[in-house]
Amino acid sequence: MTATSAASTAPATPAIPTTEVAILGAGPGGAATALHLARAGIGSVVFDKAAFPRDKICGDALSGKVISELRRLSGDSDELPALLRAEAAQVPSWGIAFIAPNGEALRVPFKTGFDKAADRAPGHLMRRLDFDDFLVRQVRRQPLIQLREHTEVADWTRDPATGRWTLLDPHKNPLARARLVVAADGAHSRFGRTVGGHTLDPAHHCAGLRAYYRGVRGLDPDNFIELHFLRDFLPGYLWIFPLPDGAANVGVGMLTEAVSKKKVNLRRRLTEIIQEVPALRERFAGATLEGPVQGFGLPLGSRMRPISGDGFLLVGDAGSLIDPFSGEGISNALIAGRHAADWAARALAADNLGADFLRGYDAAVYRRLGPELRVSRRLQQLLAFPRLFDFVVRRANRNPALAELISSMFNDLDLRQRLRQPGFYARLLVG
Repeated sequence: MTATSAASTAPATPAIPTTEVAILGAGPGGAATALHLARAGIGSVVFDKAAFPRDKICGDALSGKVISELRRLSGDSDELPALLRAEAAQVPSWGIAFIAPNGEALRVPFKTGFDKAADRAPGHLMRRLDFDDFLVRQVRRQPLIQLREHTEVADWTRDPATGRWTLLDPHKNPLARARLVVAADGAHSRFGRTVGGHTLDPAHHCAGLRAYYRGVRGLDPDNFIELHFLRDFLPGYLWIFPLPDGAANVGVGMLTEAVSKKKVNLRRRLTEIIQEVPALRERFAGATLEGPVQGFGLPLGSRMRPISGDGFLLVGDAGSLIDPFSGEGISNALIAGRHAADWAARALAADNLGADFLRGYDAAVYRRLGPELRVSRRLQQLLAFPRLFDFVVRRANRNPALAELISSMFNDLDLRQRLRQPGFYARLLVG
């Protein structure tokens, strides 16, 4: 056999896929980025180390902002919100209830004066197992999106001459080459930490536990989600979110800095709270725990950090964009995904993926989310002063403008417009 014939029978080295945009993570932020890019005619490859459906530890609440972002993903139509409403795995939610340390409740509807018989619910409650799978089903329908499940991007290199990234699996085998990387792979994003510089900051990070219970009494008939701020558990809180079939997502969260400083055992405190706090003990008397109690971390958006750099964007939890007061992250991830797709398209069209150009993404995200995150940070800081928190709840119960301010953070009411109106501040001071 000649050298030529031997070479002709040797197996060909598989070509490494190339793409304009590689997205790490197929959760809400990554899925939204890919879907918005596809609407703009731009292809992407989405990598996720899991296979869907897969669980994600979360509070499972979908606020009015989530529904608005689904509408935008549908080209400003009701297509995706309607599909979500038809899902048996969700229940409609009409608002949120804050229970102050003194026990007074502030009920904030997502929509004032709602009529359950005539109106569509502004929010929903749905396990992340089901919601993330709902979004991934939309991703699978898009021919411009390559979804690579069960594929871990463990490392990467970047060619200094071309600026192209090579993504590598755990065995250092190349998975793809891309001009732009969008890291949307969650709170423990290695890319966000090592390339984006988002190391854990205990003062801007929350530790949480989630459990599923069945048979909790007194769940709100309008499926308001509940946030309980208990005097002996501050600056933490307990949540109760109703779910389909009589289930409830129950959990606790507290600043990581406070957990460390106070040496709090969150698992033990969750059990103590539902067994010893009188108002909760009665509600959990006949409830049963389903599955394990699981812990997770929440990188909070209580301080602005860079969320872009040379050839990359950070989205959702990987960009530390979680609301510091309520812990909501899904809507902020969807919003960031929309802006990531917009700025990816701009950068590709301009053939400029440099850090200076991509800082426009940071500006766009913080223009939209910054006012909400700042207000949430102030509310979070109130937890250090229980009497002041009690006062704010009491005042909001008597002052529609203050209740409206809080409601704006959970609905698609652009808080920037509220804060620009001089009359709004006058109404805040009255009542």
